[in-house]
Amino acid sequence: MAKYKILYAEDDETLAYLTKDNLELYYEVLHCTDGEMALDAFKNNEFDICILDIMMPKKDGFELAEAIRKHNADVPIIFLSAKTLKEDRIKGLRLGADDYLVKPFSIEELMLKIEIFLKRSQKNTLSDKTMYTIGKYQFDTKNYLVFTDTEKINLTQREAELLKLFIDNKNTVMKREEILKSLWGNDDYFMGRSLDVFISRLRKILANEKGIAIENLHGIGFKFTVE
Repeated sequence: MAKYKILYAEDDETLAYLTKDNLELYYEVLHCTDGEMALDAFKNNEFDICILDIMMPKKDGFELAEAIRKHNADVPIIFLSAKTLKEDRIKGLRLGADDYLVKPFSIEELMLKIEIFLKRSQKNTLSDKTMYTIGKYQFDTKNYLVFTDTEKINLTQREAELLKLFIDNKNTVMKREEILKSLWGNDDYFMGRSLDVFISRLRKILANEKGIAIENLHGIGFKFTVE
């Protein structure tokens, strides 16, 4: 059975060597030392997941993630960065990243996150049903796409999973921790901030549909209302 293929962009040689050495026990890893090299590699190969440092020469991780998303809206992206500010995490998620680990990180945690994303992709856990109607929109869960006859909006895997979760539980109050555990497996502070970013984007996408709303129930959670 072929190994899953990882694009790993990191300019710190020591960290890259240690991380790559561990990952290659289970995966095929292509390591790049700058953002331009990584983007060229992405354009010329197929990867199952991307692991990106932020502070890199020639093209930083934010620029790289944005460029990757223009080519592929679905591939999972994990940031590894020494940047600890909340604003950096939020910026990364808004650019389409699926997760963000702060250096120094444990290789065990990174491996667990990779495994979770790959399992979700492999099993296509979005659902057996692949098409939903949301007001004027069609939602293609298989291709992470919301569209009409004249409009097409690509979602990340995490955004699609969240929208699917809301649709399956429409007009029902969902506790915040229930959503977090369903999508991330835990409900820590930074995952909560990530959830807020994804909900904000879904609200913008569905803003023109007057019969649909994502209600914020303070101290409880959310309710996806469909009239």
